[in-house]
Amino acid sequence: MAESTEQTKPVWRVPLADIDLGPEEEAAVLDVLRRRWLSMGEVTAAFEADFAALTGARHALAVTNCTAALHLAGLALEWGPGDEIIVPSLTFVATANAIRYTGATPVFADITGDNDFSLSVEDAAARITPRTRAIVVVHYGGHAADMPAIMSLAGQHGLDVVEDVAHAPGATLDGRALGTWGRIGCFSFFANKNMTTGEGGMVTTDDDQLAARLRLLRSHGMTSLTWDRHKGHAWSYDVVAPGYNYRIDEIRAAVGRVQLAKLAAANERRRALDALYRKLLPAAAPGLGVPYDVSRGLSSCHLRPVLLPEGANRTQFMAEMKARGIQTSIHYPPIHHFSYYRQAFGGESLPLTEMVGEREVTLPLYPALTPADVEIVVAAVAEALAVTLDEDSRPTVGLTALAV
Repeated sequence: MAESTEQTKPVWRVPLADIDLGPEEEAAVLDVLRRRWLSMGEVTAAFEADFAALTGARHALAVTNCTAALHLAGLALEWGPGDEIIVPSLTFVATANAIRYTGATPVFADITGDNDFSLSVEDAAARITPRTRAIVVVHYGGHAADMPAIMSLAGQHGLDVVEDVAHAPGATLDGRALGTWGRIGCFSFFANKNMTTGEGGMVTTDDDQLAARLRLLRSHGMTSLTWDRHKGHAWSYDVVAPGYNYRIDEIRAAVGRVQLAKLAAANERRRALDALYRKLLPAAAPGLGVPYDVSRGLSSCHLRPVLLPEGANRTQFMAEMKARGIQTSIHYPPIHHFSYYRQAFGGESLPLTEMVGEREVTLPLYPALTPADVEIVVAAVAEALAVTLDEDSRPTVGLTALAV
């Protein structure tokens, strides 16, 4: 009998992330199925209204994912070839890819420092040229970027600001929701986010004209939707722009409404667990960097990043964590180092981004985590770091990163 070549999947003692799905989501999905209307309709409209109420945004438009939201933002703001968009490199690649979809050029800027991974206002200012059209801000890990300073810089140069709020639903700064500071906010409901629909996203704006443009582009540039015609509000349609199919469906919208109702409590739980990490890690692993010891505003605490000591072998550290049943990840490999971006736009140095890109490791953080779980992770960090610093030459095992 031939020996099986199937690899055994690791069983994590503490996984990197987990989601809260229960009977409420199941009931919401069943309700949609029983209504027998699955494409974008009244449940989606209710989800959008709920999200607008949460953020205080005048308009909220549900879309199929955050990448679509970012692409729509660029299209609505009429980015195109020859335009330059300032963006951090320390983010998921979708933030830059969406800029490329419009034909515009991403101009990568450095981060603020080793305690704050958000866009450096000073470095962004140094990269503004006559071709610059906008600044894309990423609220890394759910922690607010310095939006007053960024908005001031943008105002001085007549630039638009788009917020990538994939990590930060429910987070605020100075009492104002992230995603409502710039002209457009783009949210993610991917499977590992603070609230999820599996795949999904939201676009927020206070600008009526932008909202109308976003609605057209979201659904093929059509002047009426299938739901409008089903309800008798229209019988035909015109196409006034070469739009896209970036719609969400009723099933995901129904899940999103339930998840949104859980978000405030889930974020509060994340903040408590993150505070415990920040209390325990410095004593257990004195050489470890623990960024965001202080956050601006009210964070959603999507990620708990740490910085390994300079010279530590990160691959070995992550292998040691894996051996102890703790799943870790990297957020993020810098975009400007990826082959496509390096070849297309050169490999300009971003010293702080590259330092974090080499030393950052993400620890587990999610609402179902217990204080005992945090203590297990912290103990594993201390052990793995000690082994890593002592035996840098030990062989490593394969790793799987979940960076999105």
